[in-house]
Amino acid sequence: MKLGSLKSSQSMDGELCVISRDLKTAVKATAIAPSLREAMEKWSEKEASLKKLSDDLNAGKATGAFAVKEGDFHSALPRTWLFADGSAFIYHIKLVRMARKAPLPETLSTVPLMYQGECGQFLAPTEDIPQRDFAHGTDFEGEVGVVTDFVPMGVTPDEALKFIRLYVLINDVSLRGLIPEELAAGFGFFQSKPASALAPFAVTADELGEALKDGRIHLPLNVKYNGEFFGKANAGAMHFHFGQLIAHAAKTRNLAAGSVIGSGTVSNEDHANGSSCLAEKRMIEQIDTGAIKTPFMKSGDTVEMEMFNAKGESIFGRIFQKVKAV
Repeated sequence: MKLGSLKSSQSMDGELCVISRDLKTAVKATAIAPSLREAMEKWSEKEASLKKLSDDLNAGKATGAFAVKEGDFHSALPRTWLFADGSAFIYHIKLVRMARKAPLPETLSTVPLMYQGECGQFLAPTEDIPQRDFAHGTDFEGEVGVVTDFVPMGVTPDEALKFIRLYVLINDVSLRGLIPEELAAGFGFFQSKPASALAPFAVTADELGEALKDGRIHLPLNVKYNGEFFGKANAGAMHFHFGQLIAHAAKTRNLAAGSVIGSGTVSNEDHANGSSCLAEKRMIEQIDTGAIKTPFMKSGDTVEMEMFNAKGESIFGRIFQKVKAV
């Protein structure tokens, strides 16, 4: 099933909705749980009722169904208890470390990198990315992610996969100009990682079908920048799978139900696939031509992210954001 959060003036969590498989219709599920965040906290109690409503909606039998309008929906989870973002694509790590002349970690292939990001407010998927100082180097980062049930401390990677309840698409906004100074102080990221955005719809594993295997989503992430092709890197190239990322996050703490675990920027070594962030493209330009040509984002620039299944159907809906000077 597909779940989303209708924007609401009454609650920062929005109103829980079930979305049809073709993303054309939706129905409120607030009688089951007021919001997706609250549904995640009682998933074992709510899942069956949500599944029944989803089946009814897809069969054209749901009472109160309405047409989906992109701008009416917030991020699938407008806010939650934890956003822990990994960096599971080693080629991305190599490129961005090269860009800021930083050494690679000795445990690059054995221990995931992870930071704790802003989770109390995700931008809506069609909301402007605010930028107050363009010297900060505004960048987008296309990622896939999961939403977990309660995860006990010390869980193993294989066990961790069993706690995944939903899959999401993420634009992890980064301020590249602030990152080197923060990390040099030995206590980043913070200022360099403002609010991110999720795609409007979170989906259960069955919506991904055969593309979901080995704890990874084996589908390309389609990225457009200012309306032009930018990337189609395959998310299945994760070095660390989602179970490993969850286990890393839960090594010394329980994870609350509704925790979002990000994959890090989707990245492939084949440059024909393009990139999922500007920092990578800039570094590839430096390697190939000896000069960086692509600037970071400026006011009015747009980024679009979407993932399609083998039939060409959108899975999560799209993220479409414009940078706005504030």
